[in-house]
Amino acid sequence: MTAPNLVFILSDDHAAHAISAYGSPLMPTPNLDRIAGEGIRFDATFCTNALCAPSRASILTGTYSNVNGVRTLSTHFDARQPSFPELLRDAGYQTWLIGKWHLGHGGEHDPRGFDSWEILEDQGEYWNPELLSADGRRTVPGYTTTVLTDLALERIARRDPDRPFCLLLWHKAPHRSWDPDIAHLKLFDGVDVPEPPTLFDDYAGRGRAAHEARMRIGRDLNERDLKAPWPAGLPEPDRTRWAYQSYIKDYLRCVASIDDNTGRLLDALDDHGLAADTVVAYSSDQGFFLGDHGWYDKRFMYEESLRMPLMVRYPREVASGTSTDAMALNVDFAPTFLDLAGLPTHPRMQGRSLRPLLRGERPADWRTSMYYRYWEHLDGSHHVPAHVGVRTATHKLVHYYGDGLGVPGASEVRTEPEWELFDLAADPAELTNRYDDPDYGDVRRELRDELERLRREVGDEPWAAPRQDV
Repeated sequence: MTAPNLVFILSDDHAAHAISAYGSPLMPTPNLDRIAGEGIRFDATFCTNALCAPSRASILTGTYSNVNGVRTLSTHFDARQPSFPELLRDAGYQTWLIGKWHLGHGGEHDPRGFDSWEILEDQGEYWNPELLSADGRRTVPGYTTTVLTDLALERIARRDPDRPFCLLLWHKAPHRSWDPDIAHLKLFDGVDVPEPPTLFDDYAGRGRAAHEARMRIGRDLNERDLKAPWPAGLPEPDRTRWAYQSYIKDYLRCVASIDDNTGRLLDALDDHGLAADTVVAYSSDQGFFLGDHGWYDKRFMYEESLRMPLMVRYPREVASGTSTDAMALNVDFAPTFLDLAGLPTHPRMQGRSLRPLLRGERPADWRTSMYYRYWEHLDGSHHVPAHVGVRTATHKLVHYYGDGLGVPGASEVRTEPEWELFDLAADPAELTNRYDDPDYGDVRRELRDELERLRREVGDEPWAAPRQDV
């Protein structure tokens, strides 16, 4: 059987709960929904470090942050390490990268394993993007989401029809500062977007980390984000409501452009007669708070930040309109793409191919828990402390261990360690910390044991704070 083409669309900060295929009430996303409707929707996909660069490094290499070295935004990626695009190219694939790299630039940080690449420098801009390539720099006029899709369509049109291709189309949107295309500027005018139930969370059931984070919509967004000055004298809760509407509408307007351009790409695959033999995968590098808990941004292990969308269409193997609640991780993406291409997983990779799940099969030994570590302790903007945790289907244990000593980009300010335990079945919004609840003593011990087991399994070093058995 001929190896399939691979098209991997990756957005930045696109929360699953902003996609109507996931039941979002915020807006319709018909073209993204088409991938799920003609393929499979993964309902329990999680990142192992909810930060852009670390997640991208894990996606490329199939390894955790402690192995690939990208722990924070200040630790650039050494692209000489094994990655799935390079392994695909070595096997005869045409490989192209277009869009947001966000893993450093120059020397060993430049993309490797691609026949051609054009990337945004760092975060890039929403308009008239400057693109870097092996040949230098150029500025392309237009809206970045559309520009990147145009370049992807050109690559497909100019492909060698005798060899399979792997296209990575990695969007900037909907990353901050949420600048919409002109075509979507009026979207939601005169409409109030539904507020999340936890918009006015008072963090009463959480520890200091939630109280002290600087990501509150009604306080920490700036005028650049909001596209307008703060209204003078606006009291709470009106201030938060005003900021939420301003923020969420621009965020969703950026998503609308992703959806439109995804439709263009899917149509192009149809026009070229490639749809039946092409894997199309859509995901984001992590989730995002859309006013949930009163926040924007990510970083925390709370669900809205931890959870990634993942939808895959592949007519050869994937039944249309299916879904799975089997746990998938960003470290699984690389082994999956290699497996679909008929290639073995690289021995260094720590993830596992999702191909059985794509076929509707769940191996008996499939994972039932996942390991998470956020390393960037108390960064200057968001003030989220470093933490580690374990999530199962029913519970989550999080440990804020108190320092970022020796971690580039992390503060060395010591904070008092604390724990959070959430019963996801009884408390899906994660509002009540059960760590000190005697009724959860057995669960607490089991989760701490599982956290330690997973730490050893992924080869992570112990976190800095002293730990005592409970």
